[in-house]
Amino acid sequence: MTHNMKVGVCTWTFGPLPIEDIFARTARLGFDGVELHGDLDAFTPDMIRSLCQTHGLEVFSLTPGDCDPASPDASDREAAETYYRQLIDFAQAIGGARVSLHGLVGRIRPADGSDQDSEYRHLVEVLTPLCDHAASREVPLVFEVLNRYESHLINTAAQCRRLIQDIGSPQLKVLLDAYHMNIEEPDPVRALAETGDHLGLYHVADSNRGGIGQGHSQLADQFTQLRAMHYDGPIIVEAPAMGPDPFTPVKTGDYLTTLEDQLSRSVSALRQHFALDVPA
Repeated sequence: MTHNMKVGVCTWTFGPLPIEDIFARTARLGFDGVELHGDLDAFTPDMIRSLCQTHGLEVFSLTPGDCDPASPDASDREAAETYYRQLIDFAQAIGGARVSLHGLVGRIRPADGSDQDSEYRHLVEVLTPLCDHAASREVPLVFEVLNRYESHLINTAAQCRRLIQDIGSPQLKVLLDAYHMNIEEPDPVRALAETGDHLGLYHVADSNRGGIGQGHSQLADQFTQLRAMHYDGPIIVEAPAMGPDPFTPVKTGDYLTTLEDQLSRSVSALRQHFALDVPA
């Protein structure tokens, strides 16, 4: 049989463009869909459904904006839970896309007067009812594993599997990202294999967070593992234009031309790999 892996791109990597422009560029580059950044003030479900129909794209997942579900401040946790519920409801309204969760990007240690264990408990306490809410909406959830320079609680596949076990809901799965795994995992292929059916989504960027082939990660080995474990996708390319400040997609000069070149090369590499025949 032929493995027809679907390929998406993170909308935030295009920077502050109108969402209509991002969808048009995504379709022109040959993607099947998008991971939509969860700026829910910027668009409506009707708008997103219309753009998908116009451009022949899917919304595979939603990724959150800033919130802190592990904060020692109860009001921060309440705000995070409210926001995540809104993301889940939005996902249901556009057809049931996955919703990604993660810690507050940039918070790399416990808050003053707090500690890792108590913040981990806060995370479990916030995510547990969210899993119930997502189940009632038939919306899959994934928790993204980030590297230690971006988040402080869940940095490895093993830690994320433990989180899912502690929450105890089949609604939540693991989101592994090749870029983050290059930093944190001794063996990214083994991390994928051990995660197995718990893998709910896969992001790809090379070791320098560029497009496929721009760094030193052995990404073909990861793709082969995904095929071997019958991961049915999608694969989300999250590779902003390279340059200083990894937390903004906007770089000096014509960053969109740079971005689209590396995205085009990444789509081609993925299409080539997953067009191979897979033993039945």
